[in-house]
Amino acid sequence: MLKVRLYVLRYANVFMGQMSSTIKSLRVLSDPTRLRLLLLLTGEELTVAELQEILGMAQSRISASLGLLKREDLVRARRVGKNIFYSAAGDPGGVVAAIRESAREDLPEAARDRAALVLTMRKRKDRAAEYFNKLAGRFGRVYVPGRSWQALAHAALGLLPPMVIADMGAGEGMLAQLMARTAKKVIAVDNSEKMVEFGSALAREHGFRNLEYRVGDVEEPPIEPGSVDLAIFSQVLHHVPSPPRALAAAHRILKPGGRVVILDLASHSYEQARELYAHIWLGFAEVEFFQMLKKAGFSKIHSSIVAREVEAPHFQTLLVTAAK
Repeated sequence: MLKVRLYVLRYANVFMGQMSSTIKSLRVLSDPTRLRLLLLLTGEELTVAELQEILGMAQSRISASLGLLKREDLVRARRVGKNIFYSAAGDPGGVVAAIRESAREDLPEAARDRAALVLTMRKRKDRAAEYFNKLAGRFGRVYVPGRSWQALAHAALGLLPPMVIADMGAGEGMLAQLMARTAKKVIAVDNSEKMVEFGSALAREHGFRNLEYRVGDVEEPPIEPGSVDLAIFSQVLHHVPSPPRALAAAHRILKPGGRVVILDLASHSYEQARELYAHIWLGFAEVEFFQMLKKAGFSKIHSSIVAREVEAPHFQTLLVTAAK
């Protein structure tokens, strides 16, 4: 009988603790600003500056609200260089999830916030596109972090013809043209119209009939699902607003058994890369790639450092492969 009483008391305490936690969460979400923040951070990682732009509120008010949400484990924070990116802390479930979904439909400001969020995310992409428009035709003569033939060769060596390859964020398509020598077909996707125009001209000049350039977003590539043997991202994902979405898109366009190859910078702290090279992310840790690829549905994930630059800031290049 004593054991039964102890068992009941223990689980009663657990239940009361869960109930107390839910009540605290409800109090936090009773404020419309905090509720709007939670909706915005569901599915996106945003900085305080971006949230200011979307909501039109003072930095101090947003930071204080984020602090309360974080304290109740409703949002999480991730530091990238000097910036901190906030996102919703997974699926809360229960009452909190019901409130969030109800607010999405009933909160007067929710529709406006969604529209402002779209504009903010578009600005991220536009900054990168503007940078690459300026570089069109000059890539061979302008330094770009991590873009070395040593690193590119590691991606190209393992290719076996005939393959249909998607070069995601191809730029002028130097790698695409290298792969087109042996591939069945190469589809080079880039969101910079000038890059696509320049690359298409080079392909015609060099007689690559199996190389097609398409203007498009790597998060929503203009490629049929299940039509590609290999998707490759060469020094692209640190420019992409949402790398997980880009990897999910790669999984979608790959055939069963298809592979993804990623060349990108390892995590670094060279903050100037944001202004100098239009980087959104300051590289990635190997564990980040593992988590993103796993979530996108990939398996057989392998990664290694394949290049280290001898000059400061000593960028390192990661090679990551995975299978659908």
